Amino acid sequence: MRVLVIGSGAREHALVLALSRDPGVTAVLAAPGNAGIGRIAEQFPVDAASAEQVVALAKDQQVDLVVIGPEVPLVLGVADAVRDAGIACFGPSAAAARIEGSKAFAKDVMASAGVRTAHSEVVDSPADIDAALDRFGPTWVVKDDGLAAGKGVVVTADRDAARDHAAEIIENGHPVLLESFLDGPEVSLFCLVDGETVVPLLPAQDHKRVGDGDAGPNTGGMGAYTPLPWLPEGSVDRIVDEVVRPVAVEMVRRGCGFSGLLYAGLAMGAEGPAVVEFNCRFGDPETQAVLALLESPLGAALNAVATGALADLPPLQWRDGAAVTVVLAAEHYPASPRTGDVITGADDERVLHAGTKRRDDGALVSAGGRVLNVIGVGDDLGAARDSAYTTLAEIKLPGGHYRSDIGLAALEGRISL
Repeated sequence: MRVLVIGSGAREHALVLALSRDPGVTAVLAAPGNAGIGRIAEQFPVDAASAEQVVALAKDQQVDLVVIGPEVPLVLGVADAVRDAGIACFGPSAAAARIEGSKAFAKDVMASAGVRTAHSEVVDSPADIDAALDRFGPTWVVKDDGLAAGKGVVVTADRDAARDHAAEIIENGHPVLLESFLDGPEVSLFCLVDGETVVPLLPAQDHKRVGDGDAGPNTGGMGAYTPLPWLPEGSVDRIVDEVVRPVAVEMVRRGCGFSGLLYAGLAMGAEGPAVVEFNCRFGDPETQAVLALLESPLGAALNAVATGALADLPPLQWRDGAAVTVVLAAEHYPASPRTGDVITGADDERVLHAGTKRRDDGALVSAGGRVLNVIGVGDDLGAARDSAYTTLAEIKLPGGHYRSDIGLAALEGRISL
């Protein structure tokens, strides 16, 4: 099976790496890829958001399966175009991708499916912001109703900061979604979904804030770990039964059945799981940790979803132990990351590239806010953390920064339900 992976980040690097280890995959291609992906897959300079370019490449390279990593091509309907061309595609239709592309749509689906989530209200006029804020708090959750690459959310006890963020979103032409604050530790659960068939992967936890101790602004994610030692046994089945499957069934009922990876971001409160958000694709950086423990062939699993055969897929097999991924970010990320700095010491296979490129002289340089992901795998969470941070210590990036506490609260027993 020849597989084409669409995207250019560390998530796609992780997908390419896992696919290259599948004995049933004869070739892995990537578009547009990055400097790290280029070491293990042939790359093509294609615009990931262009349905015409993606379809033309898939036909030219006679691929059997297209795997779309980022959310933007999915929301724009690239998966639809690939399937219309007669090529199997892992990724939901544009209609189904609205579960991420429109938070208001997601809320409506959850309401119909009886899924617990935060109370919310959409505001699309600056004149309505103050009155709406009065109906929320004392912790305000302010979201861009559209796609915001993980950085369109402000959670704050500062009303002025909440108001400023809401005003900025509306000024940029997007509606604002205000939500009640959901208490409890967060869980990311990825599920392979084929209509009403749901197969969960390992639960993970992301670290969204830029600094240690969850300080500073939200980012696209500064690191993640899996599994979750504090999550009670049976919690994954409960999330599938109470959240993911009801949503999958509701989307089928609406005529926009989901096919691909449905990501549920949840708050595990006293009353059980409540949805913070849904994503229509593999999450970044949780994917990097989760796939590090997958022993089953990834290509076979993704192809089963793409061809409507998920119900026949053998149970997924996982390595014992834990995995951690830590993000090395560029100076000034997430506000205005500096690019073009030379990176050294990043040759290890456990280093996944997110925002990198090769200069004409062959030097590896930063080309984005989140530059690298370092993977650590071990017999337990402590060993996985040690592995990741030992590797990270060998990498040099001027002005680069990372969190030193990925998975630490779980390791020290400071997370509980």
